[in-house]
Amino acid sequence: MGHDTMMAVPSAGVVLDADVTVPADARGIVLFAHGSGSSRLSPRNRMVAGRLNGVGLATVLTDLLTADEERRDAAGGRLRFDIGLLADRLTGVVDWIAAQTVLTRLPLGLFGASTGAAAALLTAADRPRHVRAVVSRGGRPDLAGPRLTEVTAPVLLIVGELDASVLDLNRAAHHDLGGESALWIVPGATHLFEEPGTLDQVAGAAAQWFDRHLADFDLTLNGYLPDDDGT
Repeated sequence: MGHDTMMAVPSAGVVLDADVTVPADARGIVLFAHGSGSSRLSPRNRMVAGRLNGVGLATVLTDLLTADEERRDAAGGRLRFDIGLLADRLTGVVDWIAAQTVLTRLPLGLFGASTGAAAALLTAADRPRHVRAVVSRGGRPDLAGPRLTEVTAPVLLIVGELDASVLDLNRAAHHDLGGESALWIVPGATHLFEEPGTLDQVAGAAAQWFDRHLADFDLTLNGYLPDDDGT
């Protein structure tokens, strides 16, 4: 499996498009779950994925809806907010990764953005023996509901300081999660982390979190993660 290979991934009764990147000597793998209205081509997720590839982590960026579903869902948006459906498909991709000879040996993490973060957390609850760490960027962990308490994988919640309503939801989720968790508030950032330098901080923090929980890399990323209360 080469660098940046497009794959057709069977999951939960459909076939999903996925871009798989496996660096030489990869020592971990991160599966991305994008938010509503986005896709695996999201420049923000691709920027983060590139940063992870640079420190030896393989990445899988997948669309959780088929192209036909995306077209039909464009007006109403019902499927892209069906967290149970998205989680089922994300879990199916986790199972697919576990069946791939090249990928199954790599410890697995999940990176979820917006509503994709809720799907990632539900998948972590459903596959506790597979998912070793989760990072949420501007996520909606509240949409995982009471199952937050079942998530035992370490979870990093990254939220923009100016994303007030989402920040409140993440503060609550931080206390409800069943395992280790940390809340990091990015100063001056809004929901999409469009402000200069803020997305780079997200990428650095994600790399450090996955480094800590997926593989024993010798990275010099000190200074990204604050205390658990976000200060």
